[in-house]
Amino acid sequence: MSRAPTAAQRRVIDAAEPVTGRLRGTPAQLAALVKRGLAFRHPRPPHDHFLTPAGHRIRETPPEPEPGPGPATETPAAADSGVFAARVGGEAEAVPAGPARAREVHSAWQGLLELRRMTNPDGAADRPCGWERTHLVRAAALALEAAGHRPAGTDATEGYRVRATPQPEAVAVSAPDDGTLAACAATLEKAGWQTGTHTEPRTRARYLLASPRRR
Repeated sequence: MSRAPTAAQRRVIDAAEPVTGRLRGTPAQLAALVKRGLAFRHPRPPHDHFLTPAGHRIRETPPEPEPGPGPATETPAAADSGVFAARVGGEAEAVPAGPARAREVHSAWQGLLELRRMTNPDGAADRPCGWERTHLVRAAALALEAAGHRPAGTDATEGYRVRATPQPEAVAVSAPDDGTLAACAATLEKAGWQTGTHTEPRTRARYLLASPRRR
């Protein structure tokens, strides 16, 4: 893509549903996004439009500030852009908890299940889809948070942490004790992931290696 989307196209992209990337807009707006490779029209009825990976990258990138008089202001951080982000665990995450967050997580998880149904060739919702395979850490963290697990760093109690690994299609999940780790493994397996327990040679800490199940 050689040109940035227009302001109107950017508004449509920014308003896409969290996780699924389902779009709302006029036929002309949607057709323009398809032409630019930022959206695709789903072949199954009702033929909704969704962001492509390129469209997701646009949405996750804060827009350039418009030039104007006065001192320049900082570009808003991605966390303030309105894009849903699953908690991966860590003290740096300052996402407020409470009923509003619970509703947001539930909505994101239901949207992800719908995305599975629409994009898996057999329409299966019990197996991860392509989006999850390209967003491994976020996908695993969403499955854990949606099931009620507590991420580390939200209070004095340690919880799960999800981190990327050098291995393709695999994330590492750690927890403060074996019981919590086993519960995380059960949740991920129910969500369509396969897990194995490993021990870090240097620290002897136990962790899960989790990857999306293909069948």
